[in-house]
Amino acid sequence: MPNDAPPATRRTDEVTPASALERGRALLAELNPEMEAILEERYGDLVPSFGETLVEFAYGRLYARDGLDLRTRQIATVAALTAMGGQTGPQLKANIEHALKAGATHTEIAEVILQMSVYGGMPATINALNSAREVFADNR
Repeated sequence: MPNDAPPATRRTDEVTPASALERGRALLAELNPEMEAILEERYGDLVPSFGETLVEFAYGRLYARDGLDLRTRQIATVAALTAMGGQTGPQLKANIEHALKAGATHTEIAEVILQMSVYGGMPATINALNSAREVFADNR
């Protein structure tokens, strides 16, 4: 049976590294303007241009794609990081902040974290809820 849904918009073939970097930086201007500089400061001595690479790939090529709105992408990211467990704590907190800035509510974030208990287990869920509680308190 053929799929009647329109194919997802795929612009990756139209995106150059330079334009992806611009798109990523524009997106991060809304979510976390300091992220590229922080990543470069922390990891640039080990991996030169690490911050720029992450911004270009993750934000310019993935988060900026058509097909899902930013709020949905951020909720999916919170879900994935929750299911991965406690080792993702810093990234989870950053993405909870990004989800809030993209329009997700405290309730939606808590619910997606709870939903991940089926996949990541209760310890991962408790760790993620603790991270969410910290982010919520910091964003009041």
